Amino acid sequence: MSGDSKSLYFGYGSNLWKHQMNTRCPENQFLGIARLPDWRWIINTRGYANVIPSEGDEVWALLYELSEADEMKLDRYEGVPVSYVKQTLPVEYLKKSDGGDVERQTVDALVYVDIKSTLTGPPRTEYIFRMNSAIDDALAEGVPKAYIDQYLRPRIPVDGPPPDNAKERVRTTIESAIDKLNSISPETQSSV
Repeated sequence: MSGDSKSLYFGYGSNLWKHQMNTRCPENQFLGIARLPDWRWIINTRGYANVIPSEGDEVWALLYELSEADEMKLDRYEGVPVSYVKQTLPVEYLKKSDGGDVERQTVDALVYVDIKSTLTGPPRTEYIFRMNSAIDDALAEGVPKAYIDQYLRPRIPVDGPPPDNAKERVRTTIESAIDKLNSISPETQSSV
């Protein structure tokens, strides 16, 4: 990837929450909604969203354009390659024109897939709040309510607990430290 190259990202879990994406990937550009046919949305045994191949099912997501820097940040947030691997898959992008018409285009997009944790499990408590925020944004952008009701709502209760501010402060501090370390040149890192 060259320094100015862009990639399309299919955000299907808590990255449906635009605030989270803007925080994690500040250069992202939201494009619209997209659909991945013959895959199914689950909460895996780690307690997070995942997608698995499943003929006849579909996954809806928000489609973002990412800079190379934002893609690298997202890789760290998603735990690539330990928790998720990146796959480039054809998705159906529902591109809206200025007049409101929708053109369906097949585009290649990055999809983060946990290939090791493909069985279902309960969501982590902290994840419920983020997923409820994500569901609100997904519905506002046009993800079908029938999809949310069939796949997400059976796994994500409506009344999830708010995030624990102490944990959030610790997470933010750790993420800030990681970002600072990642901004140090490799030559300097070896002397640290």
